[in-house]
Formats: sequence, structure tokens, C-alpha cells
Amino acid sequence: MPQSDVPGEVSSPTQPIPSAPPALTVQHLTAEDAWGPTPADRDFCRAEFAKLRNQGIFTPPSVPGTLAVPGQLGGMTWSGYAFDPAQNLLFVNTNNLPARVRLIPRNKVATDKEDGEYGGQRGTPYGMLRRFLQSPSDLPCIAPPWGTLTAVDMTAGTIRWQIPLGSMENFGGTHKGIAPGSIALGGPIATAGGLVLIAGTTDPHIRAFDSSTGKLLWEAELPAAGNATPMTYQSGGKQYVVIAAGGHQRIPEEALGDALVAFSLP
Repeated sequence: MPQSDVPGEVSSPTQPIPSAPPALTVQHLTAEDAWGPTPADRDFCRAEFAKLRNQGIFTPPSVPGTLAVPGQLGGMTWSGYAFDPAQNLLFVNTNNLPARVRLIPRNKVATDKEDGEYGGQRGTPYGMLRRFLQSPSDLPCIAPPWGTLTAVDMTAGTIRWQIPLGSMENFGGTHKGIAPGSIALGGPIATAGGLVLIAGTTDPHIRAFDSSTGKLLWEAELPAAGNATPMTYQSGGKQYVVIAAGGHQRIPEEALGDALVAFSLP
């Protein structure tokens, strides 16, 4: 594994690499992989990538800056997963959102003014800055999909199906013709009736997929993004699905709300 170049820090010489299932998101990017909706956006992103230390998924944070792939919101996130025991399928939504991570000497943290998220890291010689790599268009610096929904066959250790989830066509403006696949903060649930239900995308929708094939069966617009995991219950002979549709205060491109929205299944 690539080693830390921070004075006094010793990083592990190895990391565990699972043999199965395969990685669900990109594990390495180069400057040639940089993307943008226009040539100017692409060139901006290429220049950003070229500045950073970049040796794959386990590249340690560095003082000049490191490319974090798939990023701190990337890969299988905190949103949680759903499991169908009848099919032995694990349903996972993943994000593909590379970021820049930079260490800042302790005596310079207070005066560092770069736009991004700072971490004090008390008790260490360095603070930390991280920010997502986005082009002037506001879209991520790599080609879509930026979010997928995947069904992993836990018996075979393979991917049963993987599809783009949602759309970022209207993220931070209108981007016509952008391929589907949205960042998603909020996990799926699976029902015994063969459905996978998920919201979470930056476009305010909740969707139902066929758990065996990944086919989109239904979607409904929400008053704000449902950055949460749905829940389901039965009452009076009907099954209901409920989602908290409040948006996310740390995603300024999303409208905020305070709705709980319930749907009934036939």
C-alpha cells in the first residue's frame, strides 16, 4: 500500500482486499478520467486531479492534498443496506464522489481560508480540510453515475444487478442531457413482496424496484429530498411505506422541508 509522507506518521504496509464480491464503486481515478459537462469544466477537473497525490483507494492524506476515491461520502455509506433472506440478496446504494483531503500544520489551521469542511483533529500535529471535487458547473468531477443501487448475491459473491439511481439533471442548475445516477443519502428497505424501496437522491423522489431484476416499478415526487431510509408497516389489511422528506441542510442545492409522506401498497 502507498505509505504516508507525513513526518512522524507510520501507515500500515498492507490493507485487506476482499476477493468477493467485486468493488461496487470506482477504486482509482486518473486526470484523464476527469469529467465535466463542458470542455471548460473537464479541463478544470483535470487540473484539480493533477495537483493531488493519487495512488488509489488507500492513498494516505497529505499536506499538499490527496485524491480520496470514492470519497468520504463515497462507496457504501452510513445510509445502511437491506437484505432479502429469501433470495440472499443485499441491496446497497453507493456514491461515487471523489474528494480532496489536505492536512494543515497545527499552527496554520486558524488562518487557512479554503472553502471546505475543516476538522480540528485535536491532539495531533495537523488539522484537516476536505472538499468534494466539483467543476464550475457544480457537478462532480467524474462522469455519472454518481450514485447506483446494487443487488449483491451473497451466496455467489457476485453482483446480480446494478442500476443508476435518480438524477442530478437539476442539481445546482439545469444540466440537460446528463446521464442518470444521483448522490444518495438514505438507504433502501426490502419487502417480502419483492420490492426494494429507496429515496435519498438529490432529486426529490421515492422509487420502488423489482428486487430480482432491478426494474423500476414505481416512483413518486416528494416535497423535498427524502435523505432518510423509508419504513414500512401493516394496518387494516394494507401495507404502508413512510419517508421523511426534509432535504439535507449540508446540501445547499436541495430545498428543505419537514414532511412525513405515506403511501399505501395495493
